[in-house]
Amino acid sequence: MSRIVAGKYGGRSLRVPGSGTRPTSERVREALFSRLEHLGVVNGARVLDGYAGSGALGLEAASRGARHVTLVEKNPQAAAVCRANVAALRAGAEVSVLVADIGGVLAGPPNLPIGPVDLLLLDPPYEVANTQLATVLAGTAQWLTDTGVLVVERAARSGEPPLPPGLRALKPKKYGDTVIYFYEHA
Repeated sequence: MSRIVAGKYGGRSLRVPGSGTRPTSERVREALFSRLEHLGVVNGARVLDGYAGSGALGLEAASRGARHVTLVEKNPQAAAVCRANVAALRAGAEVSVLVADIGGVLAGPPNLPIGPVDLLLLDPPYEVANTQLATVLAGTAQWLTDTGVLVVERAARSGEPPLPPGLRALKPKKYGDTVIYFYEHA
């Protein structure tokens, strides 16, 4: 069981899908959102959480004041857990769940009801190779607003993901064996 760290849903438990998902630890989520709040990209933000799993990252954003969050998860069972977590939090007005492959979503123009996003969260399974991730990252710049931020979570052993076209890297943060990479428009 995982839980929301802070905000209006702080302390509330989240269901976690079975095997095949790896929710971001509460410690890493707390540090990540502390940095994002310092950058001013959470409160009032439009957020896209790709590789949503349980929805923990996107729901943390909603708890901390994001205007709208779209959770994108291709696994139907994990998407069902996302929906259950949204329902348990009674967050349906601010959080939607899309069953789709994030690579396919990002390959097209920003066409979700919320349009371009202020915060794009990508936490792919650690076994996804950087060469595979490069294909997903290729379309991220068009999905970000001018002041938007892309966040990519990886295992330290995976190495730095390829630089997405049109974006520049900010200083990454390492938490144990997890590294969080931050990008903004170049």
